[in-house]
Amino acid sequence: MMTSTLLVPAASALVGAFLAVLMYRHHRQVFAWTRKIRRKDEANTEFDKPAEWLADLYKAQCRLAQKPCRAEDFEDISQTGTMIKGIADHTEAVRPELKKVVERVGEYVATALPEPGPAPRGVPLAEYRVLLVQAMRQEAARGELVRAILTAEKRIKAERYG
Repeated sequence: MMTSTLLVPAASALVGAFLAVLMYRHHRQVFAWTRKIRRKDEANTEFDKPAEWLADLYKAQCRLAQKPCRAEDFEDISQTGTMIKGIADHTEAVRPELKKVVERVGEYVATALPEPGPAPRGVPLAEYRVLLVQAMRQEAARGELVRAILTAEKRIKAERYG
């Protein structure tokens, strides 16, 4: 009788200790996971501005799609490209993609059509063809810019969630 009275409290103490160890291990895993998620969120904040500027750049170039543009039409694109250029060196993970975007912005802006001169009777055929070729090069440069933007956005998304 004496052994059975000691056996029950000892068994319950062992079960309690076992449950305490299991709960301790579970809480350690939860806290480790929380710390990992917090560190990842803090690291992802470095991608916020480039992602936002890439989205702005994409919108700006969409407004100019299939439209021959002069130098003043590229103000938003030039400004956003300059902002991306300034932050490209500080974002190690996506630096090559951002530098490619900046390079494509420069190429696109360089395709600006010249200002029209005063022409009383319209544009001569030869000059019209030259302008048409320049406009086609401008559209091709815009397409390259779009590809560079999408590649950079894809890389940022992979770095954030991958």
